[in-house]
Amino acid sequence: MRFVTRLPLLVALPLMAAAAPNYPAAPRGDQVDDYFGTKVADPYRWMEDIDSAPTQAWIKAERVFTAAVLAPMPERAAVRARLTELWNYARFGLPFKRGGHYFFTKNDGLQNQAVLYVQDTLTSAPRALLDPNALSTDGTMALTETSPSPDGQWLGYGLASAGSDWNEFHVRSLATGQDTADVIKWVKFSGLSWTKDAKGFFYGRYPEPAAGAGAGKVFSKLVDRRLYYHRLGTAQAADKLVFALSEHPEWNFSGRVTDDGRYLEISVHQNGRTQNALYYLDLRDPQTPAIDGAVVKLLDAFDANYAVVGNRGATFFLHTNKDAPRGKIVAIDLATPATGAWQTLVAESPDSIDRVDFIGGRFVVTYMHDAQSRVAVFGAGASRGESALPGIGAVEAVRGRDDEPEVFFSFASYLSAPTIFRHDLDTGKSEVFQAAKVAFDAARFMTEQVFFPSKDGTKIPMFLTHRRDMKRDGTSAALLYGYGGFNIAHKPEFAVPTLVWLEQGGVYADVCLRGGSEYGEAWHLAGTKEHKQNVFDDYIAAADWLVAQGYAKRERLAIYGRSNGGLLVGAVLNQRPDLCGVALPTVGVMDMLRYHKFTVGAGWASDYGNSDDAAGFKYLAAYSPLHTVKPGAKYPPVLITTGDHDDRVFPAHSFKYAAAMQAAVAGRADAGPVVIRIDTNAGHGGASGTLPIAKSIDEWADRLGFALHYVGVAKN
Repeated sequence: MRFVTRLPLLVALPLMAAAAPNYPAAPRGDQVDDYFGTKVADPYRWMEDIDSAPTQAWIKAERVFTAAVLAPMPERAAVRARLTELWNYARFGLPFKRGGHYFFTKNDGLQNQAVLYVQDTLTSAPRALLDPNALSTDGTMALTETSPSPDGQWLGYGLASAGSDWNEFHVRSLATGQDTADVIKWVKFSGLSWTKDAKGFFYGRYPEPAAGAGAGKVFSKLVDRRLYYHRLGTAQAADKLVFALSEHPEWNFSGRVTDDGRYLEISVHQNGRTQNALYYLDLRDPQTPAIDGAVVKLLDAFDANYAVVGNRGATFFLHTNKDAPRGKIVAIDLATPATGAWQTLVAESPDSIDRVDFIGGRFVVTYMHDAQSRVAVFGAGASRGESALPGIGAVEAVRGRDDEPEVFFSFASYLSAPTIFRHDLDTGKSEVFQAAKVAFDAARFMTEQVFFPSKDGTKIPMFLTHRRDMKRDGTSAALLYGYGGFNIAHKPEFAVPTLVWLEQGGVYADVCLRGGSEYGEAWHLAGTKEHKQNVFDDYIAAADWLVAQGYAKRERLAIYGRSNGGLLVGAVLNQRPDLCGVALPTVGVMDMLRYHKFTVGAGWASDYGNSDDAAGFKYLAAYSPLHTVKPGAKYPPVLITTGDHDDRVFPAHSFKYAAAMQAAVAGRADAGPVVIRIDTNAGHGGASGTLPIAKSIDEWADRLGFALHYVGVAKN
């Protein structure tokens, strides 16, 4: 299939220069805040009241305006058609075994949500256990959590509506396929962890909002988290409070029962710090667990990151960066937990540890070598070898049980959909268990990894995927994606929209910025708080390098990022309005002076700091996208994207930023347009995994269609 070929931007510009856009009215209020003696105007503060008549009127006007801008773009229809074709392939979730059953998800192709299946053996016929598509007419009811009980009788599961992060937990009988009367509400960012006797589970929740709270229940600041135990067959009101931190209402924590059922381990996170604490509750007898014991503070200094990956009796196995910035595995005897008594089981290596799984009594360690995955197995402190991986790509997930040698893992690349492998730890043999087949000719394309210097000379890795016969003469369009934050590694990943971009002759550039975990904790910290400018410098250097090396001309470069990456795009666009030909900030954190006042934002202070102290205000105000918009600047076309139910990054971030950007370019026929796409019944999307396929196709058709309209496509 061929797309409509567009002329490059330099030819297309006169067509859009006839008149400046007539943007919807956004009245400027007189709100001014005082930050340590500095007066800062916040003229669009009124937009934070999402349900108010003025905000709703502005949203309605923006939707009309955006539709009018997008409608004449012929690229959207071609992109939509190809997205639909490519997305229509069967794909499977990673199998996992519990209670003698195998569980996995499957999407036949264009189902809005994946269906959960169960089977007794790997060769028996699977049966559908839960189909979220039957729970809503528009596919916006999503399955978020699946936790079978240890005896295989029950399935605890979570549902989220309209893209929200708020979950409601239910319990289903595997024998009958029917739900029990158990319903758990006001759950957010929590798993569901069963006790070994399968009579109940632990979960985290927040207090029920006051009656009449309206949108406040969705977007208000999250405080007073509690960890509860729910016993099957009882009402939520009877759930037992297990753990709380009333003296620290903004702190976050999660609980998980160890595989042997002996302990509830609790990971505690405080605002403003990347490190965590580790507590535990001794349940004593796994078959008759004691829920009313005292929580023990095992590691309470908040001096490193600690994650329990397994245990043998009273010995915990931890993945930690304590005195090992790239990670190690240690054993801690609960009777003698002092640092000097720790035993190092897997030492730090030059490659950063991405994840650790304790399976079959061995440690399955996924490393990152220059952001590419490699997998090694360790037992009794010694290496048991590595699993060969098929080229440049990443291990996306690993599943297995402590007491069995069977491992499932998935591997994907920019050009190949996830392939699920089954690995036997006893024999060391791997086999393809499930391979997705996409109607895409990957042989025409290639992925290469390059390195370039940032502003301060730091070597930054970047993956480039493009046609094998591409000429580096600037005639291709390039899409540059980045994130750079929260210790999240940016590894190769498969995405249908990337394939559509590549088929247009485009270059897909995925840059590994500081702030992630690609090279351990030092790399992460180099992109946080007062060092956040490093992330922007890395991204700008990536864009300049692509232009200098002939991968794309400046006017044919599109920049894209979502969430923390949306902040990235907004910040660099203000610092360098000339950087690109089009910008695509998605669900971005745009108001850095007030981000911590909404939803779960207060927890992001670990990476950002916040404006409640003078130092934080100074560096945040210096790059906050909302506060550094340049009135009168010649900005490129900008498509801002958010969802009206995004209760992770408050949609008012994008509302206020869009209003400020539109005011900045108003009256300039040679800038913009600046448009905001506000989706209905949609949340944060992306990694949250709740966006229906139909909405994903709609969103990407608009995003890629907009980008291609302004940067043009290569003649192929």
